[in-house]
Amino acid sequence: MLNNRSILLTGGARGLGAEIAKCLFEHGAKIIIADIDAEEGRRTANKLGVQFLHVDIEDPNSIEALLKDVAKTFDGKLDGLVNNAAIATGIGGVSFEEIDLNTWDKVMRVNVRGTWLMTRAAAPLLRASGSGRVVNIASDTAIWGAPLLLSYVASKGAIISMTKSLAQEFGSDQVGITAVAPGILTTDSTNDVSATRHSFYNENRAVPGPQAPEDITETISFLLTKGALTLTGQLLTVNNGFVFS
Repeated sequence: MLNNRSILLTGGARGLGAEIAKCLFEHGAKIIIADIDAEEGRRTANKLGVQFLHVDIEDPNSIEALLKDVAKTFDGKLDGLVNNAAIATGIGGVSFEEIDLNTWDKVMRVNVRGTWLMTRAAAPLLRASGSGRVVNIASDTAIWGAPLLLSYVASKGAIISMTKSLAQEFGSDQVGITAVAPGILTTDSTNDVSATRHSFYNENRAVPGPQAPEDITETISFLLTKGALTLTGQLLTVNNGFVFS
Protein backbone atom coordinates (compact mmCIF):
# COMPACT_ATOMS: atom_id res chain seq x y z
CA MET A 1 0.00 0.00 0.00
CA LEU A 2 2.88 2.40 0.69
CA ASN A 3 5.12 1.17 -2.13
CA ASN A 4 8.53 2.47 -1.01
CA ARG A 5 7.14 5.75 0.31
CA SER A 6 9.66 7.36 2.66
CA ILE A 7 8.30 7.83 6.20
CA LEU A 8 9.75 9.47 9.31
CA LEU A 9 8.21 8.18 12.53
CA THR A 10 8.89 9.92 15.83
CA GLY A 11 8.45 8.10 19.11
CA GLY A 12 8.91 4.82 17.31
CA ALA A 13 11.00 2.97 19.88
CA ARG A 14 8.26 1.13 21.72
CA GLY A 15 4.54 0.85 22.40
CA LEU A 16 2.28 2.33 19.76
CA GLY A 17 5.26 3.74 17.86
CA ALA A 18 6.86 0.32 17.44
CA GLU A 19 3.56 -1.12 16.22
CA ILE A 20 3.20 1.73 13.70
CA ALA A 21 6.73 1.06 12.45
CA LYS A 22 5.97 -2.63 12.00
CA CYS A 23 2.76 -1.92 10.08
CA LEU A 24 4.36 0.67 7.79
CA PHE A 25 7.26 -1.65 7.06
CA GLU A 26 4.90 -4.50 6.21
CA HIS A 27 3.12 -2.19 3.76
CA GLY A 28 6.37 -1.49 1.94
CA ALA A 29 7.40 1.87 3.38
CA LYS A 30 11.00 3.00 3.77
CA ILE A 31 11.13 4.04 7.42
CA ILE A 32 13.33 6.05 9.71
CA ILE A 33 12.50 5.58 13.39
CA ALA A 34 13.39 8.57 15.55
CA ASP A 35 13.25 8.56 19.33
CA ILE A 36 14.96 9.93 22.43
CA ASP A 37 15.39 6.36 23.71
CA ALA A 38 18.35 5.22 21.63
CA GLU A 39 18.59 1.72 23.13
CA GLU A 40 14.96 0.77 22.52
CA GLY A 41 14.90 2.67 19.23
CA ARG A 42 17.83 0.71 17.83
CA ARG A 43 16.35 -2.55 19.06
CA THR A 44 13.05 -1.88 17.28
CA ALA A 45 14.80 -0.66 14.13
CA ASN A 46 17.09 -3.70 14.06
CA LYS A 47 14.13 -6.07 14.31
CA LEU A 48 12.69 -4.53 11.14
CA GLY A 49 15.96 -3.85 9.37
CA VAL A 50 15.33 -0.10 9.18
CA GLN A 51 17.28 2.99 10.20
CA PHE A 52 17.19 4.58 13.66
CA LEU A 53 18.11 8.19 14.41
CA HIS A 54 18.21 9.85 17.80
CA VAL A 55 16.10 12.96 18.43
CA ASP A 56 15.00 15.04 21.40
CA ILE A 57 11.90 16.90 20.24
CA GLU A 58 12.26 19.37 23.10
CA ASP A 59 15.44 20.60 21.42
CA PRO A 60 15.07 22.53 18.13
CA ASN A 61 18.72 21.88 17.28
CA SER A 62 18.21 18.14 17.67
CA ILE A 63 15.21 18.29 15.35
CA GLU A 64 17.13 20.26 12.73
CA ALA A 65 20.01 17.77 12.88
CA LEU A 66 17.56 14.90 12.47
CA LEU A 67 15.96 16.41 9.38
CA LYS A 68 19.37 17.01 7.78
CA ASP A 69 20.08 13.29 8.12
CA VAL A 70 16.60 12.42 6.85
CA ALA A 71 17.13 14.63 3.80
CA LYS A 72 20.40 12.82 3.01
CA THR A 73 18.81 9.40 3.42
CA PHE A 74 15.74 10.18 1.31
CA ASP A 75 17.39 12.41 -1.32
CA GLY A 76 15.75 15.63 -0.21
CA LYS A 77 12.17 14.32 -0.18
CA LEU A 78 9.88 12.91 2.48
CA ASP A 79 6.57 11.26 1.69
CA GLY A 80 5.27 10.97 5.23
CA LEU A 81 5.74 12.15 8.81
CA VAL A 82 4.09 10.51 11.81
CA ASN A 83 4.20 12.77 14.87
CA ASN A 84 3.86 10.11 17.55
CA ALA A 85 6.45 11.25 20.10
CA ALA A 86 4.78 12.56 23.25
CA ILE A 87 4.77 12.40 27.03
CA ALA A 88 1.96 10.19 28.29
CA THR A 89 3.39 8.33 31.27
CA GLY A 90 3.17 9.47 34.88
CA ILE A 91 1.38 12.77 34.29
CA GLY A 92 -2.19 11.93 35.31
CA GLY A 93 -4.14 11.32 38.48
CA VAL A 94 -4.12 14.82 39.95
CA SER A 95 -6.64 17.64 39.70
CA PHE A 96 -6.06 20.74 37.60
CA GLU A 97 -5.30 22.62 40.83
CA GLU A 98 -2.53 20.22 41.76
CA ILE A 99 -0.59 20.10 38.48
CA ASP A 100 2.86 21.61 39.02
CA LEU A 101 4.20 24.17 36.57
CA ASN A 102 7.20 22.09 35.56
CA THR A 103 4.96 19.20 34.51
CA TRP A 104 2.61 21.49 32.59
CA ASP A 105 5.46 23.21 30.76
CA LYS A 106 7.24 19.92 29.96
CA VAL A 107 4.07 18.39 28.46
CA MET A 108 3.49 21.46 26.32
CA ARG A 109 7.10 21.62 25.15
CA VAL A 110 7.16 17.98 24.10
CA ASN A 111 3.62 17.28 22.91
CA VAL A 112 2.69 20.62 21.35
CA ARG A 113 5.84 22.58 20.58
CA GLY A 114 7.69 19.41 19.59
CA THR A 115 5.00 18.46 17.07
CA TRP A 116 5.04 21.95 15.59
CA LEU A 117 8.85 22.09 15.36
CA MET A 118 9.04 18.64 13.78
CA THR A 119 6.41 19.52 11.20
CA ARG A 120 8.08 22.84 10.45
CA ALA A 121 11.48 21.20 9.95
CA ALA A 122 10.02 18.48 7.73
CA ALA A 123 7.89 20.84 5.62
CA PRO A 124 10.39 21.48 2.80
CA LEU A 125 10.94 17.75 2.34
CA LEU A 126 7.20 17.03 2.43
CA ARG A 127 6.57 19.69 -0.21
CA ALA A 128 9.36 18.29 -2.38
CA SER A 129 7.62 14.90 -2.38
CA GLY A 130 4.61 16.22 -4.28
CA SER A 131 2.38 13.98 -2.14
CA GLY A 132 3.57 14.54 1.41
CA ARG A 133 1.39 13.30 4.28
CA VAL A 134 1.48 14.07 8.01
CA VAL A 135 -0.33 12.07 10.66
CA ASN A 136 -0.52 13.56 14.15
CA ILE A 137 -1.30 11.22 17.03
CA ALA A 138 -3.86 12.90 19.26
CA SER A 139 -6.09 11.25 21.88
CA ASP A 140 -9.80 10.79 22.42
CA THR A 141 -9.31 12.25 25.91
CA ALA A 142 -9.38 15.64 24.16
CA ILE A 143 -12.81 14.79 22.70
CA TRP A 144 -14.61 13.67 25.84
CA GLY A 145 -12.60 15.69 28.37
CA ALA A 146 -10.97 13.08 30.59
CA PRO A 147 -10.66 14.33 34.19
CA LEU A 148 -7.46 14.42 36.26
CA LEU A 149 -5.31 14.62 33.13
CA LEU A 150 -5.56 18.26 32.13
CA SER A 151 -2.04 18.93 30.83
CA TYR A 152 -2.17 15.89 28.55
CA VAL A 153 -5.76 16.58 27.43
CA ALA A 154 -4.90 20.21 26.68
CA SER A 155 -1.83 19.18 24.68
CA LYS A 156 -3.78 16.70 22.57
CA GLY A 157 -6.56 19.24 22.01
CA ALA A 158 -3.90 21.59 20.70
CA ILE A 159 -2.66 18.88 18.32
CA ILE A 160 -6.17 18.54 16.89
CA SER A 161 -6.51 22.31 16.37
CA MET A 162 -3.03 22.55 14.87
CA THR A 163 -3.91 19.82 12.39
CA LYS A 164 -6.86 21.82 11.08
CA SER A 165 -4.87 25.01 10.73
CA LEU A 166 -1.89 23.29 9.11
CA ALA A 167 -4.21 21.65 6.58
CA GLN A 168 -5.14 25.14 5.37
CA GLU A 169 -1.50 26.16 5.00
CA PHE A 170 -0.27 22.90 3.46
CA GLY A 171 -3.11 22.34 1.00
CA SER A 172 -1.78 24.30 -1.96
CA ASP A 173 1.40 22.21 -1.81
CA GLN A 174 -0.55 18.93 -2.06
CA VAL A 175 0.50 18.04 1.49
CA GLY A 176 -2.23 16.37 3.53
CA ILE A 177 -2.33 16.34 7.32
CA THR A 178 -4.68 14.42 9.58
CA ALA A 179 -5.02 13.56 13.27
CA VAL A 180 -5.80 10.16 14.77
CA ALA A 181 -7.33 9.94 18.25
CA PRO A 182 -7.10 6.49 19.84
CA GLY A 183 -8.39 5.60 23.27
CA ILE A 184 -6.39 3.82 25.96
CA LEU A 185 -4.26 1.19 24.28
CA THR A 186 -2.71 -1.94 25.73
CA THR A 187 0.91 -0.77 25.67
CA ASP A 188 3.66 -0.37 28.24
CA SER A 189 2.99 3.39 28.28
CA THR A 190 -0.44 2.79 29.81
CA ASN A 191 0.72 0.43 32.55
CA ASP A 192 0.31 3.18 35.16
CA VAL A 193 -3.28 3.96 34.08
CA SER A 194 -5.66 2.72 36.75
CA ALA A 195 -7.53 -0.54 36.29
CA THR A 196 -10.72 1.43 36.88
CA ARG A 197 -10.09 3.63 33.85
CA HIS A 198 -9.11 0.67 31.68
CA SER A 199 -12.36 -1.04 32.68
CA PHE A 200 -14.34 2.13 31.99
CA TYR A 201 -13.05 2.16 28.41
CA ASN A 202 -13.36 -1.57 27.87
CA GLU A 203 -16.98 -1.67 29.03
CA ASN A 204 -18.19 1.45 27.22
CA ARG A 205 -16.78 1.00 23.73
CA ALA A 206 -19.27 0.21 20.98
CA VAL A 207 -16.95 -2.72 20.28
CA PRO A 208 -16.33 -3.86 23.89
CA GLY A 209 -12.96 -4.85 25.22
CA PRO A 210 -9.37 -3.57 25.17
CA GLN A 211 -7.85 -1.76 22.22
CA ALA A 212 -4.49 -3.05 21.01
CA PRO A 213 -2.04 -0.75 19.17
CA GLU A 214 -2.42 -2.73 15.96
CA ASP A 215 -6.11 -1.80 15.93
CA ILE A 216 -5.21 1.70 14.70
CA THR A 217 -2.02 1.17 12.72
CA GLU A 218 -3.82 0.22 9.52
CA THR A 219 -5.68 3.55 9.65
CA ILE A 220 -2.41 5.41 10.05
CA SER A 221 -0.91 3.48 7.16
CA PHE A 222 -3.77 4.48 4.86
CA LEU A 223 -3.52 8.14 5.87
CA LEU A 224 0.07 8.15 4.59
CA THR A 225 -0.95 7.04 1.09
CA LYS A 226 -1.36 9.31 -1.91
CA GLY A 227 -5.10 8.61 -1.87
CA ALA A 228 -5.65 10.12 1.56
CA LEU A 229 -5.30 13.76 0.52
CA THR A 230 -9.09 14.36 0.55
CA LEU A 231 -9.11 13.70 4.31
CA THR A 232 -6.75 16.57 5.08
CA GLY A 233 -7.60 18.47 8.24
CA GLN A 234 -9.81 15.71 9.58
CA LEU A 235 -9.77 14.03 12.97
CA LEU A 236 -10.34 10.27 13.03
CA THR A 237 -11.37 8.95 16.44
CA VAL A 238 -10.09 5.42 16.02
CA ASN A 239 -11.17 4.07 19.42
CA ASN A 240 -13.60 1.21 18.77
CA GLY A 241 -16.53 3.52 19.34
CA PHE A 242 -15.83 4.85 22.84
CA VAL A 243 -16.52 8.41 21.71
CA PHE A 244 -17.59 9.79 18.33
CA SER A 245 -16.37 13.00 16.69
